[in-house]
Amino acid sequence: MITSEYRQSATAVLKVNEVSKAFQYASPDSQTHVVLNRVSIDVKDGEFVTIVGPSGCGKSTLLNIIAGLESPDSGSILVKGERKVSTSRDRIVIFQEGALFPWLTVLENVEFGLKLAGVSLDKRRQAARHFVDTVQLSRFANSYIYQLSGGMKQRVAIARALAIDPDILLMDEPFAALDVQTRDLLHNQVLHLHETTKKTILFVTHNINEAVLLGDRVVVMSPRTGSIKKEFAISLPRPRDVGSPEMTVIKRQILNELEEDFHFARRETRTETIQ
Repeated sequence: MITSEYRQSATAVLKVNEVSKAFQYASPDSQTHVVLNRVSIDVKDGEFVTIVGPSGCGKSTLLNIIAGLESPDSGSILVKGERKVSTSRDRIVIFQEGALFPWLTVLENVEFGLKLAGVSLDKRRQAARHFVDTVQLSRFANSYIYQLSGGMKQRVAIARALAIDPDILLMDEPFAALDVQTRDLLHNQVLHLHETTKKTILFVTHNINEAVLLGDRVVVMSPRTGSIKKEFAISLPRPRDVGSPEMTVIKRQILNELEEDFHFARRETRTETIQ
């Protein structure tokens, strides 16, 4: 079942309130490009939210602001009712490139955040081994990053994030560079981790299949308005079959929302070329 309405929740772990962000280009007329325009969204504790939209719609910018890596021009980010203005261990980002340390082993990478937090060697090593095992990499605990495949590197990045025990896990197209088989494997692993850890996850993707396979809710963003165009709450049970009639209907509805913006982007490109 799919619905296009989502009610704000008083129990939301994350509240994005009227967030706006613009960038000024270094050009003779100093043009300003509004990326986010008064974006608001509530995310419930333990919810898996996927965010889709054309390039330039502000998906990654929104994620970076939630993480505290960028500051909004206006608006606020609240986690458990507390306003956030900088990075914190309660929100951890996993990027397309895992940002792992090649001179450290898998185990050392996973325990790195705990080391920075001052956790004792015994406790952080125990926690790191647990999460390395959770992502099924125990055999490679003492391997270096260059010895791993792309999918294994992303599993290390996920284990490192989980070890810090954040309230919110932010994932910015983490599987975009992987082959289809590896991506499918990691989809299953992320869903299993979500089910077992109950972590709140925000997941940015260009892939509609990925969005509807993973999300409790799919948020569609628009580059024309710099805001959320529509939200789809998906209550289909997991695991989901991307080829099922129900999933096909959902994907078509989301694609219909995106096509309008794709046409707009093409018109804008043609106009710029003529000028």
